[in-house]
Amino acid sequence: MPKDSNDLEIVQQLKKAHDEIIAEISKVIIGQRKVINELLISLLSRGHCLLVGVPGLAKTLLISTLARVLDLKFSRIQFTPDLMPSDITGTEVIEEDTSTGKKTFKFVKGPVFANIVLADEINRTPPKTQSALLQAMQEHEVTAAGETHPLDEPFFVLATQNPIEQEGTYPLPEAQLDRFMFNLWVDYPDENEEQEIVRSTTSAYEARLKTVLDAKQITDLQNLVRRVPVADNVIRFAVKLVRRTRPNDPLAPKYTKDWLEWGAGPRASQYLILGAKTRAILDGRPTPDISDVLAVTKPVLRHRIVTNFNAEADGVTASEIVDRLTSESL
Repeated sequence: MPKDSNDLEIVQQLKKAHDEIIAEISKVIIGQRKVINELLISLLSRGHCLLVGVPGLAKTLLISTLARVLDLKFSRIQFTPDLMPSDITGTEVIEEDTSTGKKTFKFVKGPVFANIVLADEINRTPPKTQSALLQAMQEHEVTAAGETHPLDEPFFVLATQNPIEQEGTYPLPEAQLDRFMFNLWVDYPDENEEQEIVRSTTSAYEARLKTVLDAKQITDLQNLVRRVPVADNVIRFAVKLVRRTRPNDPLAPKYTKDWLEWGAGPRASQYLILGAKTRAILDGRPTPDISDVLAVTKPVLRHRIVTNFNAEADGVTASEIVDRLTSESL
């Protein structure tokens, strides 16, 4: 357990805040409870998310609602083939002092200078522009004309990809995908949820949301996650699980060797533990166990393993391989 009694008190307060956040978002978003939980886990772990889902599933509304409930600055960037890196990060403009007539350069911040950034259809833009965002994600800063500009904290990027239309897109390379903590699949609502969605969105109902946490509190909670202790057996479990995805590792089962070209790297092990820590404290528990690791395994691993031609021929997906690895670890 955390040694600081104040940390224990914060954990209990966080559990209450977590329930309030879910309640507030549920005023606008019907269902998607699992996705909302995983978004909060990623945010408090200082990670970023890749959201995959067909159009019309309220991904943008979900993210903007989350930003309102957490009192964070929200920015949406629609990625297009003609988008330039400076359209994201910002650019220098010449500014004239009217009193002296002297001209100076001034940096105008781009939309990446926000707490929550929604990168809509990131695979629609060329690699050069993708890299500008991915660098900001990694460094939490932007460099322009030799000057470094820090981004506001907390800084959380959610990138969406449309799984249907792949023509004219620039898929993110595996090395870039690894920068995202979670790959979240936003699925269709069930019948009852869809009826409720239609009922609420075609009426005059307008939700009134209250702020549950602010930027300072979220930053403090991100620091708390790092202080959460983890038992050695939980760390061993996470590392062993990741190593089983690597075809050349002695721990790898036969189907990993048969179906995978590449396995997950050490960043996957780190994110499994960070995700497990955050899941535990969101539930009001001071330390995670193996069940917390298993709960975040799929969103952490499914975009980090690369299937080969054998898997494609056998009709096996990365998600199915992760499911098998998880079930055999129980």
